Order: sequence, then structure tokens, then C-alpha cells
Amino acid sequence: MNGSGTRSGMGWGARLLVGFILVLIGAAGAVWGLAHYHQAARLLGVAPVAAPPATPAPKPTNVPPASPPVPPPQAGDSRIASLEQRLSRVEDATQHAEGSAGRADALVIAFAARRAIDRGVALGYLENLLAEQFGAQHPAAVATIITTSRQPVLLNDLIDQYEALGPDLRRGGPQDGWWSTVQREFGSLVEFHRANRPAANADARYSRALQRLEAGDVDQALAETMRLPGAAHADAWTASARRYVAAHRALDEIESAALLPPPSGH
Repeated sequence: MNGSGTRSGMGWGARLLVGFILVLIGAAGAVWGLAHYHQAARLLGVAPVAAPPATPAPKPTNVPPASPPVPPPQAGDSRIASLEQRLSRVEDATQHAEGSAGRADALVIAFAARRAIDRGVALGYLENLLAEQFGAQHPAAVATIITTSRQPVLLNDLIDQYEALGPDLRRGGPQDGWWSTVQREFGSLVEFHRANRPAANADARYSRALQRLEAGDVDQALAETMRLPGAAHADAWTASARRYVAAHRALDEIESAALLPPPSGH
């Protein structure tokens, strides 16, 4: 009994030892296999999966800026024509403004010259301005105005002198004989004339001349005076009246020139 039990106990111990040794051998073989065969390790899930290689980011390429579209020839021509029209309108407006300013300056000079002539004062600096503004186109008018300003003739002086000359103008000159004087005096008492025509006697003619003169119409007063019998007594007055008329005609001329646009080409 004891001998069989001993054999049986040793048999189980040997078996356990042999099994443990086989387990160690199997484990060692598995470790060696996994170490040398990475594909088997990855298949069994015991080896990390290698990350895929990182692909480098593409380098940015310098893209040239897009050039503006080239307009077709017809569009470019129309744009140039439009710009030329605008430029022409701007030039016209500039010339118009300059012309308006130039006419305004000319009017100021002309009105200032008339005021100086009517007041009987010297032109002073206006002489140069008149010559610069109107001398090229109206030299005679400018010369007349300047000359009259240096020897002024006033309307009030003409009226006063004319009233003082009244008796001599109506009576006649020293060359008239006593018979001519009697006939003229007798004719002035009664005169027959058409209703639509003014009286031609000396008193009526002198009165009309004086009225014209007081109204500033020196030209018509001068014409009436030259028909009076005593016109020879008024040579000095006649010369002054003619200078007055000439100066104001010259003033009218430069004022008209200042109001009107300059002729083309100037």
C-alpha cells in the first residue's frame, strides 16, 4: 500500500514539474516570436501601430495679382472722347468766367472815369487803367477823356455861362446893322409858324437851347445856339460845349466796349 502511494505521489509531482517547464518554454518561445515578428505582434494587438508619415504642407506659391481687364478699343476711344468733352466744357466755363471778370473790371474803370469827368476832378491812376484796358481798341476815346480831365468842363459852368450870354445871343453880333437889328426885333414881336414846328425867333430858340442844356443835352443845346443871331459872341462857350460833348461821347464808347464781349481772336 505504501509503495504504490509513493509512486503515485511522485508521478503527480513530476507531471507538474514537466508542465511548468513546458509553460516556461512556450512563453519564452512566444516572447521570442513576438520580438522577431512585428506583423504577428500587431496582429495580436501587443505592438503599437506605426503612425503614418506626416506629409509636408504644400508651400504657398506666389500668385501674381490679376491685371485689370483691358477694355476693347471702342470702349477706350469713347472714354477718351468723353474726357475731351469734359475738358472742353471746363475750359469754356473758365474762359467765360475770365471774360465776365474782365468786363466787370472794364465797367468799373469806365464808370469811375465818367464820375471823375462829371465832377471835374483829375483821373489820376485811372489814366493808366484806361490806357491798359481800352487804349489798344479805342485810342482816340481814351485820349479825349484824358485831355478833358486835365481841362475839365462842368455842366453847371456851361449853364451859368449860357445864361450870362443870353442877351448877346438873342441880340445879334456887332456886324449886324441897325436895320437888321430893327427887323429882327420887329419880327420877334409877331411870328407865324406851323403848329408842328417850333418857333424860329431868337427868344424861343434861346429858351429851347437853355432847356436842353439844363437837361444835360449839351449837343442839342449847341445846335440851337449855332442858329442864334448872336452865336459869334459865344465862341469860348461853344468850344467848351464841344469839348464836353466829345468827352461824353468817348465815355459812351468805352462803356459800350466794356459791356460787349471782346471780338474773337483777342
